[in-house]
Amino acid sequence: MTITEILDQILKFNKVLIFSHNRPDGDTIGSATALRLALLKLGKKVDLVCDSVIPEKFYIVKGADCYLKTEEVNGEYDAFIAVDCSTQSMFNGAYNLFTTNKNNFNIDHHVSNSKYAKFNCVEDRAACCELIYNVIESLGVEIDEDIANCLLLGLVTDTGNFAHSNTTSSTLECASKLVAKGGNLHLISQKMFKDQSRIRATLYARTISNIRYFLEDQVGVIVILQKDLKELGASDTMTEGFIDFPLTVRTVEVAISILEVADKRFKISFRSKGKVNVNEIASIYGGGGHILASGAMLSGYLEDVIDKLVYNVKQRL
Repeated sequence: MTITEILDQILKFNKVLIFSHNRPDGDTIGSATALRLALLKLGKKVDLVCDSVIPEKFYIVKGADCYLKTEEVNGEYDAFIAVDCSTQSMFNGAYNLFTTNKNNFNIDHHVSNSKYAKFNCVEDRAACCELIYNVIESLGVEIDEDIANCLLLGLVTDTGNFAHSNTTSSTLECASKLVAKGGNLHLISQKMFKDQSRIRATLYARTISNIRYFLEDQVGVIVILQKDLKELGASDTMTEGFIDFPLTVRTVEVAISILEVADKRFKISFRSKGKVNVNEIASIYGGGGHILASGAMLSGYLEDVIDKLVYNVKQRL
């Protein structure tokens, strides 16, 4: 559906619940909080929900501290809206809740989106926040400083501070307009990329010092285990951004991050310089995302998981 078509449907409803994906990043938080603020301006009643705890670093945008946990949702809602959720698995346990309302919407920017909702608006953009910016403009809502900061959060994080190849002229134009509306680009960039705890710095140093290389150094793999998190008193949310470092190694074409989330259960993140479509690899395991950045969940012994992933990359190099 086009933005106009999906808005025609959304505007019919007065009480809305907006879903962010499990293990939330800046784009899903920015998209949800910006859309909430816009709908509130139209007199709607709007709540936010996520199946994970929201990292405190995202509290720099208005509404990030207002999320309900899935089990706390007990009100009656006219419609459910998911933002930045490409597949059902990204909801984790919240997907069962999402399906309980027949008026459910899916607004997303991933090419791998499975069109799981009744109403789907999916466009390939650098960030979902870029799409939400167009949604809010189409609503006729004035973008104020708070909304601008929410949207900048998604643009900054999903483009790696506008350094990733997904950054387009329209992305930069969108960011420029948001700064003109009062968005604090410097603050958001500082908090997302240049502000970390000593614990995270120690975890980062330990992880990066143990990069493993495969296929004549064309694949760089980092592993974060639960024992390391527990030893340092770290959380898995601190690992966001770790995957970008292996890709800075000149020979590396594909970077893989393996985060242990439970016994023999791993969250996999992929990054590619362009030779390999990592969305194809992620889709093998029920995941997805973008051609150059995707994710999935795998089960098994760690070394077996590494062997599978390296083999899949080898087939595409």
